[in-house]
Amino acid sequence: MPHFLCQTCSIQFAESATPPAACPICEDERQYVPARGQQWTTLEKLRGGHANTWRALEPELLAIRSVPAVGIDQRALLVRTPQGNFLWDCIALLDDATMAIIRAMGGLAGVALSHPHYYSTMVEWGRAFGVPVWVHAADRQHVTRPDPCLRFWEGESQPVLPGLTLHRLGGHFAGGAIAHWAAGAGGRGALLSGDILQVMPDRKHLGFMRSYPCLIPLPPAEVRRMATYCASLAFDAIYGAFHEREIVAGGQAALAKSAARYCAWVAGMVEP
Repeated sequence: MPHFLCQTCSIQFAESATPPAACPICEDERQYVPARGQQWTTLEKLRGGHANTWRALEPELLAIRSVPAVGIDQRALLVRTPQGNFLWDCIALLDDATMAIIRAMGGLAGVALSHPHYYSTMVEWGRAFGVPVWVHAADRQHVTRPDPCLRFWEGESQPVLPGLTLHRLGGHFAGGAIAHWAAGAGGRGALLSGDILQVMPDRKHLGFMRSYPCLIPLPPAEVRRMATYCASLAFDAIYGAFHEREIVAGGQAALAKSAARYCAWVAGMVEP
């Protein structure tokens, strides 16, 4: 039986003869069901009409993105380390070409997800490469395809490879996570932020929201907590969830400035 995928958010469900009655990710207040209604596809159908593109963000960091766009159009980031390659966040399309490229680079040592909007076909990736898929336990209830490859981590941080550590930041989702890559940005450190910290189109600021499409803000106290947590990490670059959404230098200052700006506006401390 097929594993249906939601066309709007690209999350994959457990096998079934017919599509699910609804997508709980899209029906949550942080996402949406399109005006045309809920529609479904499968990985097999995607493989017939889409392909993955590759972009080098720095020597050991590659962005993978599907064309035409699938679901939310996020990208996956492949970090290359001496101890193995690691995939940050998922895209729906996993095809023969993508598997061949990754295997030629040495395969994967693991996969980790920032939050449920990007769970997508994470089980397919874990199974294809025989690796654990790291998901924060606070978001366990949002998993739509249970599988033994899933590793539910708890607490505030989880090392996954030497120099690569997951951190629970919360905000967008209770288990919302970022990854700290110590060797990134030429050794100055980098954050892989998904949209837990949303790199804005100006590539100078970050956004913080409970829901981006539905414009539900986070409380200023929560944003200050997130910024304070990140200030304890050594980083200069921030790589976000979408194409050309990266701050390649000055990330620490950009995060502090963005959090202060956000809190001032939400608290009504700035005159429009």
